[in-house]
Amino acid sequence: MPKFEYKARNMSGTMVTGTMEAVSADALAGDLFGQNITPIEIRQIAGSKEKASASSPTGERSLIDRINLFLSGGNVPVDELIIFSRQMQSLTRAGLPLDRALNGLQASMKNQQFRLILLDVLKGLESGQDLATALGRHPKVFSQLFLSLISVGENTGRLDLALQQVGKYLELEKNTKKQIKTATRYPMFVVIAITVAMAVITVFVIPSFAETFERLQAELPLETRILIGVSDFVIAWWPFMIGGSLALTLSLRTWVKTPEGLLQWDRYKMRLPLAGSLFEQIALARFTRAFAMILKAGVPIVHGMSVVAGAVGNAWIGKNIMGMQDGVTRGESLYRTAVNSGMFTPLVLQMISVGEESGTIDELMLEVAEFYDAEVEYNLKKLSEAIEPILIVFIAGMVLVLALGVFLPIWDLSSAASR
Repeated sequence: MPKFEYKARNMSGTMVTGTMEAVSADALAGDLFGQNITPIEIRQIAGSKEKASASSPTGERSLIDRINLFLSGGNVPVDELIIFSRQMQSLTRAGLPLDRALNGLQASMKNQQFRLILLDVLKGLESGQDLATALGRHPKVFSQLFLSLISVGENTGRLDLALQQVGKYLELEKNTKKQIKTATRYPMFVVIAITVAMAVITVFVIPSFAETFERLQAELPLETRILIGVSDFVIAWWPFMIGGSLALTLSLRTWVKTPEGLLQWDRYKMRLPLAGSLFEQIALARFTRAFAMILKAGVPIVHGMSVVAGAVGNAWIGKNIMGMQDGVTRGESLYRTAVNSGMFTPLVLQMISVGEESGTIDELMLEVAEFYDAEVEYNLKKLSEAIEPILIVFIAGMVLVLALGVFLPIWDLSSAASR
């Protein structure tokens, strides 16, 4: 069994060191926690049979950890963030120090990337940083909204409530994405199936029929000549078609990554038929929900808008929110800036006006968020119902073209042979 050296702190905060045998660094950390000792550093003694686990702050990553890290793609799923928020809320509410809470959580994390991130956050805490600053070292994982709520919770002494709000927000975001995937799963499956079927027919089936018709020297109808021409073109130029499609996709992705490209793309998405209004309502639901949470946490309106603008997931909506922020900074009311933005319906504007006058803007913004959530759920069902007949008509049209192009000349040959 390998031996490990460890540095830790006991309940009184005194540094303790020692050596101990354990199956792994994780097991040793669990044993130390059971003795009310918080490990700071665990290192394998030279000559041991196994390498220290990546869960120790200075240990090397094991081969299994590297494989898991590669398979995860370096991403932290939203489920992990939700669990982290809930567990941290429970631990902080129970009065457990942040460093001990994080130490215990990172040891139980299955996602290797998130475990390494929490270890880095723990190092930040040990160096004297607050939790929001330590989390802010990983902006790809923890959003600006997440960090702002944590910062307010730390400054007000209600970190548990801030973590509760973060968990609820992430849960609602997860449900929204799940609804979108559910609504688009069937159409995407059908489109992929049609694409594969058309590729097989174009590359393998139509050339076989073309050879047969050529040997018979039969006069082919227009539909058949079009299908054969399309098939010949695809077979002759398929490398250039694939290369052109890849180049176009990469160019579009590069353009969208630019600030101006992202702004125009997000604006164009809201003009798409069927789905455009859905994109807008999802962004507005995020804005109203996040804005209500920010206000309820005690963040000033002007600062809260700049935080929320980056959390809506739409650059065009975010630009309009920053325009609202400029209006509030000039001394205009929130209601007036909302009217000038042109983003909200009269009912929502009325609720904003009432909330501003009564001082309950955070509560009414939550009601607005629930209104938009209901609209999103309804429109997602409507979108699914609208796409199905469109797909059926499209499939029927493709089958009709193939039937006319392939079977008409066969029928003509059969008729000529029976005469």
